[in-house]
Amino acid sequence: MKAILAGPDADDLGERLGENGVDVTPIEDVATRPKLEEAGAHDADLFVLTDVGQATAIPIVKDLNDDIRAVVYDRNSLPDFVASQTDLAVDPELLGADAVAEELAAE
Repeated sequence: MKAILAGPDADDLGERLGENGVDVTPIEDVATRPKLEEAGAHDADLFVLTDVGQATAIPIVKDLNDDIRAVVYDRNSLPDFVASQTDLAVDPELLGADAVAEELAAE
């Protein structure tokens, strides 16, 4: 399974995904269309966003790959304009990175 992780990773979700066999490509700056393409969005299985301030990346990545699952892992609320394109939104305060990574890797 291939994943792209965009945003800061204070909870080490990327590392946890890697421990569960997921090949993770991080995007540390703003997740623009060129950066998403460079990270392999066309053939990735999972897009994980850890900063809802970059929520515009979700429709971009969905445009690049209809089959990619978009997951938001942030303490802040997801903007309404991307809610319908997001497959899962999780608050790190409610569910830890270990559990989220295990579930995402299993799907």
